[in-house]
Amino acid sequence: MTIFDELKARGLIAQMTDEEQIKDLINNGKATFYIGFDPTADSLHVGHFMALCLMKRLQMAGNRPIALIGGGTAMIGDPSGRTDMRSMMTPETIQHNCDCFKKQMERFIEFGEGKAQMVNNADWLMDLNYIDVLREVGACFSVNNMLRAECYKQRMEKGLSFLEFNYMIMQSYDFYYLYKNYDCNFQFGGNDQWSNMLGGTELIRRKLGKDAHAMTITLLLNSEGKKMGKTASGAVWLDPNKTTPFDFYQYWRNVSDNDVLKCIRMLTFLPLEQIDEMDKWEGSQLNTAKEILAYELTKLVHGEEEAEKAQNAARALFAGGGMTENMPTTNLAAEDFADGKIGVLDMLVKGGLCASKSEARRLVQQGGILVNDEKVTDVYASVEENAFDGDGVIVKKGKKTYHKFVK
Repeated sequence: MTIFDELKARGLIAQMTDEEQIKDLINNGKATFYIGFDPTADSLHVGHFMALCLMKRLQMAGNRPIALIGGGTAMIGDPSGRTDMRSMMTPETIQHNCDCFKKQMERFIEFGEGKAQMVNNADWLMDLNYIDVLREVGACFSVNNMLRAECYKQRMEKGLSFLEFNYMIMQSYDFYYLYKNYDCNFQFGGNDQWSNMLGGTELIRRKLGKDAHAMTITLLLNSEGKKMGKTASGAVWLDPNKTTPFDFYQYWRNVSDNDVLKCIRMLTFLPLEQIDEMDKWEGSQLNTAKEILAYELTKLVHGEEEAEKAQNAARALFAGGGMTENMPTTNLAAEDFADGKIGVLDMLVKGGLCASKSEARRLVQQGGILVNDEKVTDVYASVEENAFDGDGVIVKKGKKTYHKFVK
């Protein structure tokens, strides 16, 4: 099976231009491709997983990835998939986030001479002359066509700023610049980026002639993948200081029955033959599939040792055992207590189990919280400070989420 056939079999390709040329490049290791990442935080999250795994697969097949960090476009903000305008970031914050991204990407792809590259579009976008952009790039875009793009249509009702309107032009210029200066012959992106990507392909062909080989592929469910990065209590990060390996493992261990095999197919590096056999699994076998998914992805991000620890801790908890050393833990300080105790709602928010007190209140009222194996139904319940001595206090949220609090 060729690498192109494998990408299709794993459900990673939704649509493309120039299929035959793309096949030839990918299958023969002649592709230099880029995927863009917005540096809106100091860590990647699970919504980036599909892109990272795709870069790894293609590099393993001899192709060369370019990780494009949107340091320049982050100064504008991408309207795709949004109903509001992104907040502005300082150049210092953007650079810090870029540095953090590279460290995490190095677990997936190999950087170096003739290998993967990381570039920042601030290096060329920040030096552009506005008049030159209007003459050289703006003339290649139809406003009518841009307004028909889905990323702009959904913002028109609430108002689309001229600042954001330029995002498509800037992203298209990225591809044009990489094509000319880095021999980048095609781009990958999510379905929500299709209009922007076509803009780049069209710009290259209009500026350099119809024979210019600029191609695009979109990743199936990448837009959904971005949503996968969010949970009720925040984001699931690849940074272990933001999401512990145990919580990361538990996130994937708790995916729905309907999604587990799809995630295994798209995100793990298990052989397709093995996954095809797993497609027949039902009932309790799906729990085994979830363990496999959680273990493989935790190993990919945090290493085999952390994956083993997370799996052992999760199994012990599911079995009702007392293994707590690898459980996510929150350290409470003296100022967290009032009159020698702390409210359960405050604990839930402090530990990141709930995003707000109102969410915590609803969860308690619904009977979804246990403190040291005792169900809490009183929203005013509290725990005495001395209870946190020794092994601490264990809070269980729902059926599968555990958290330890110590002092």
